[in-house]
Amino acid sequence: MDAIILQFLNGLDKGSAYALIALGLTLIFGTLGVVNFAHGALFMIGAFCAVTLQRLLSLSHQIVDETQKDFLGNPLKVDVPYVHDWFGPAAGQTIIEWSVPLAILFAIPVMALVGVIMERGLIKHFYKRPHADQILVTFGLAIVLQEIIKAFYGANPIPTPAPPAFTGSFDFGAFIGLDPNTIIYPYWRLIYFAFAMSVIAAVFAFLQFTTFGMVVRAGMADRETVGMLGINIDKRFTVMFAIAACVAGLAGVMYTPINSPNYHMGMDFLVLSFVVVVVGGMGSLPGAVLAGFLLGVLESFASLGVVIDLIPGINQIIIYLVAIVILLTRPRGLMGRKGVMEE
Repeated sequence: MDAIILQFLNGLDKGSAYALIALGLTLIFGTLGVVNFAHGALFMIGAFCAVTLQRLLSLSHQIVDETQKDFLGNPLKVDVPYVHDWFGPAAGQTIIEWSVPLAILFAIPVMALVGVIMERGLIKHFYKRPHADQILVTFGLAIVLQEIIKAFYGANPIPTPAPPAFTGSFDFGAFIGLDPNTIIYPYWRLIYFAFAMSVIAAVFAFLQFTTFGMVVRAGMADRETVGMLGINIDKRFTVMFAIAACVAGLAGVMYTPINSPNYHMGMDFLVLSFVVVVVGGMGSLPGAVLAGFLLGVLESFASLGVVIDLIPGINQIIIYLVAIVILLTRPRGLMGRKGVMEE
């Protein structure tokens, strides 16, 4: 039972990342009809927003510290971050330690700007082009962005720790009434799951309960009719592209303490995220979220030692096997809409 609960928690953790990236992918496809293979790069850029803010907050200058001496008795030069000067040593160090949560505020405008530039500068020219053309050009863009990150930040993973308050583990076993210390789970992974659910709920609430969201949903169903009513649907779709970029970027920001950012992390998640979208149903937002968590949990259980001993390598292919089974039985995916990608 302990192993089952632990693997289920691991599945929710993985599923959170899959669901957030797939949600952004589906937003773009549902509104613009574009298959965006650069969406994984947006996840990567969000992660490096956290890295960048951490480095900015850690910028320092040297001072002579009379309280510290070298072996000759000379005062030492020490590096003092500028935020220590601005806010005091205690508050400044707290700001540096909380750089990952603070990167959310930094990433939102950055990702929105990246999304608008990407949509206005490149994607809009491929709205009426075949999906194969869209895939080729966005995949090429993803490679370019990946190489830019590699040039600026290097090829090695960059550790980006969570705040010290959340570096420990939660006694989940005692919380649900089992023996203490039977199920220990990292705080940050639980926070990531809660964060993912909050973002997903916010996106659905925005689309469901705001006038802007209602117009966008109407445009997804019948773009021409909405345009005939005098509504600039293209501008609203650009905003939705920016929102989708923000969702992917925030997913990357909060994932940095779990998986140290590296230049190829976007590609690592890209293929899996497209499998999630296809399994959930092209153009279906609830389907993307449902499939993300479902496949995350299945992948986690497939990683159990007893399962791998029984079927070696199953953890590497379980998602694709499930996708094949679902698409053979439900060609539109779990919650796919009729007519999407069927022409």
